[in-house]
Amino acid sequence: MSAASARTTTGPGPVRRALAGVRWYARELSGEAKWDDYLARCSREGTEPMTRRAFERHRDHLREGATQGRCC
Repeated sequence: MSAASARTTTGPGPVRRALAGVRWYARELSGEAKWDDYLARCSREGTEPMTRRAFERHRDHLREGATQGRCC
């Protein structure tokens, strides 16, 4: 087996894995993953999902209601 074919059969390279990690992190920070989780849950439960706009409004409403009194 040549070195080139060994590289392609061992899976994604370190750069690709690093980029996938950065993508995952960005999706978690931005809330995109929460939307995907919500859609998956609606699909499992057989319920009609709300629109993306309504979902984001609901998330904002929950965040505003969960404010914590802190000095900093």
